[in-house]
Amino acid sequence: MLALSRKGPLGKLARLVPMLTVGSMLLAACGGAASTPTTAPAAPTATTAVMAEPTATEAMMEAPTATTAAMAEPTATEAAMAEPTATEAAAAEATPTKVVGAASKEGVLTLWVSKAAVPAITNVSADFTAKYGVQVAVQELEFGSIRDDLKTAGPAGEGPDIIVGAHDWLGELVANGLIQPLDLGDKASSFDPVSVKAFTYDGKVYGMPYGLEAVALIYNKDLVPTPPTTWAELETMAKDLQDSGKVDMGYGLQTGGADPYHTYPIITGFGGYVFKQNADGTYDPTDVGLDNAGGQAAFQELDKMIKSGLIKQNVSGTDLDSLFTAGKVAMVIGGPWRLPDLRKSGINYGIAKIPGSTQDAIPFVGAQGFMVSAFGKNQEVAKAFLSEYVATDATMQAIFDADPRIPAWLPTQKSITDKDIAAFATSAAGGQPMPAIPQMSQVWTDWTKALDLVFQQSSDPVKAIQDAAAAIRQKIANP
Repeated sequence: MLALSRKGPLGKLARLVPMLTVGSMLLAACGGAASTPTTAPAAPTATTAVMAEPTATEAMMEAPTATTAAMAEPTATEAAMAEPTATEAAAAEATPTKVVGAASKEGVLTLWVSKAAVPAITNVSADFTAKYGVQVAVQELEFGSIRDDLKTAGPAGEGPDIIVGAHDWLGELVANGLIQPLDLGDKASSFDPVSVKAFTYDGKVYGMPYGLEAVALIYNKDLVPTPPTTWAELETMAKDLQDSGKVDMGYGLQTGGADPYHTYPIITGFGGYVFKQNADGTYDPTDVGLDNAGGQAAFQELDKMIKSGLIKQNVSGTDLDSLFTAGKVAMVIGGPWRLPDLRKSGINYGIAKIPGSTQDAIPFVGAQGFMVSAFGKNQEVAKAFLSEYVATDATMQAIFDADPRIPAWLPTQKSITDKDIAAFATSAAGGQPMPAIPQMSQVWTDWTKALDLVFQQSSDPVKAIQDAAAAIRQKIANP
């Protein structure tokens, strides 16, 4: 095995790796290695990665429809990583593989990840194996299944050592004792502050972030040479474009099945909010602001735009995407998961901050990261893997190269040359983490219903949001 110094940044790994290897040998002697590869698979080749789903609207909650729904995973990106080179025979024999039904066992570091993250995590895990001779099993699960399966598999001793998932799972995971706090130590200052806040629950950090996402204004530069900086400007531009017959919609919004996630920046731009944020960044679930003066004004604005034809009824998200790339919609609110389709379409697009009305528009920010299971058999090695191997410039850059979302690692974020990712990063910098508190699950259904009532012109907008907020408060008070 590669000799490691017991001092310096990898000292903890140097002490733990021999222990992990001994455990692996003991398992093999007892027949416990039956589920591990008996022959080394081919080393990972360059892999086409897909960008992860937006964390904000999926998985834990009743997503922004009347039922629980996950946003479709975006299409493939072009990023790929170079193959790692094994430094010794033992490392080559232990090359990690994607396995099915992998559970934590002594001597094998097991990670559960979604399809979107598999290429990035598999490749950096392969490099870890090559350097330290420790086998890493990377198991692909459906995004929402990672959290749900951990709830049953973890306590039964069948879960992983590490999961890769969304920060808005924290409320449920922490409440059920499924994950352990992490000490980012002196590495904390190298992470984007909003990403650390996202993975903080009850004053403790429970995840190591690696990526961020937030929506921004996506606009057709041939139709909108300069993006609007206020909501009033957006409204005027949209009307002029529609009146001139250049587009079907100056501004496009999903109205065929309301989507609170994409409308939230409109609400915050008028002064509304889902939960009041305390000075320390935590949320107060007793203070629901969807129906405050700003929230009511936002709903009245949406109602006015429906009545004037500036927002069209019964437009699905899929329709909206197609119409924009066809040049029939001038401006939409969307996230970085739209980039592959935008680039493929050849449309002359731009990305800008979402304009506010009485104040800056604040989008939800989603964070992806690593969390350590409370039931894994290699907890100390898992934490050392994250703090001493993953939290490095080289590894974070490799993850970004394979899965190019907004980096949570500041050195990588500052080195971004992709102007589109940089624009989404600017939007995220002005956003707030999607609340990870359990009460967030009480919000989506009634919020969605209020939007649908307005979009279908079935209720007064103020009454719609007031009724929704009252129902939300009642659910939170009586869970």
